[in-house]
Amino acid sequence: MARAIWTGSINFGLVSIPVGLYSATEDHTVHFHQFQRGTADRIRYQRVNERTGKEVAYADIVKGRDVGGGDYVIVEPEELDDIAPGRSRSIDITTFIDSGEIDPVYFQKTYWLAPDGEQYARPYALLLEAMARTNRAGIATFVMRGKEYLTAIRADDGVLALQTLFFADEIRDPAGQLDTLPQRTPARGKELEMATTLIESMSGPWNPQDYRDTYTERVERLIDDKRRGHEIVTEAQPPAPTEMSDLLEALQRSVSAAREVRDAVAEASGTAPKAGRKAS
Repeated sequence: MARAIWTGSINFGLVSIPVGLYSATEDHTVHFHQFQRGTADRIRYQRVNERTGKEVAYADIVKGRDVGGGDYVIVEPEELDDIAPGRSRSIDITTFIDSGEIDPVYFQKTYWLAPDGEQYARPYALLLEAMARTNRAGIATFVMRGKEYLTAIRADDGVLALQTLFFADEIRDPAGQLDTLPQRTPARGKELEMATTLIESMSGPWNPQDYRDTYTERVERLIDDKRRGHEIVTEAQPPAPTEMSDLLEALQRSVSAAREVRDAVAEASGTAPKAGRKAS
């Protein structure tokens, strides 16, 4: 069984429910060690005192904030915990909002919340059912590992999910970050009609099981091929950018291809219209 990465309480109103926080996701990225090219020598990183050149134990490292002029304010880990002792052990819900109100750009990472003991299962289940019935998300803050998090707590298939959110001042304005932005003149005409038709032709339900990390699979295959001494297959290059003069033609061909795929899927699943009946 997984271990909670944080324990504390959900607080809303005068109700407090002890809970544990668990990671809801896992990283399947292929991790590599580093070697010096042409040798079997591993590259390792060390925490080194830049003045003495000696390695420093992790327990002997403290944090320092640059305050200018070459001066630093040194802060001990315990001092960070002491300034918010309660906040680091409680998730304080301040308001409930409609679950669909949050722009996805604010979402950061998802965790599961579980009651921290059987005796707390009843109030946990009560909050879970109430949130599911109202389709509300609880907005809360808490402190974990020296950082305060803004979170949204919601009911998710029989369990409470906690999603950390970016604060408003952490969201960048695209106008100040992107070199090229589309003109604000509204698109119109045949091209817009075809683009809309293409979107409709490619629309369907969200089935996360239909998607997988194909790049990681290729990395694993590359490693296996090199280990076995097989020939390395180079993947196809990405398509060239579409020229404006070819845009309408590209859209028309895309719509036709999307319809063919949709019809083939429908026929394979037995949902294609019967002969003599007009497709809706």
